[in-house]
Amino acid sequence: QVQLVESGGGLVQAGGSLRLSCAASGRTFSSHGMGWFRQAPGKEREFVVYIGWRLGTTLYADSVKGRFTISRDNAKNMVYLQMNSLKPEDTAIYYCAASSTGYSVSRVGGYDYWGQGTQVTVSS
Repeated sequence: QVQLVESGGGLVQAGGSLRLSCAASGRTFSSHGMGWFRQAPGKEREFVVYIGWRLGTTLYADSVKGRFTISRDNAKNMVYLQMNSLKPEDTAIYYCAASSTGYSVSRVGGYDYWGQGTQVTVSS
């Protein structure tokens, strides 16, 4: 069992930065791949980025490549999402998720556990 709690969201101007954090509890955290998804009003939840549990392999959505960076600290049971050069279209609720299999990591169905989400709003 893994419990996830996101933090770090807020209101920022376009071009600014935010760092999201995801605190995980549960002794199996280090064996789970971790992902970030986002959901804007009226839209489906979409994949943002994934980091593998063993080699730290990453996968980014094209829309965030070069602007967002995911990292994890297994010793602290933490995952981070550094978001730079934010755009108004990045506005969404951001969710942290854990995958026990590491398969279909760009899909919602590839994850076993989800956090409650944190709001990110980027003003123009």
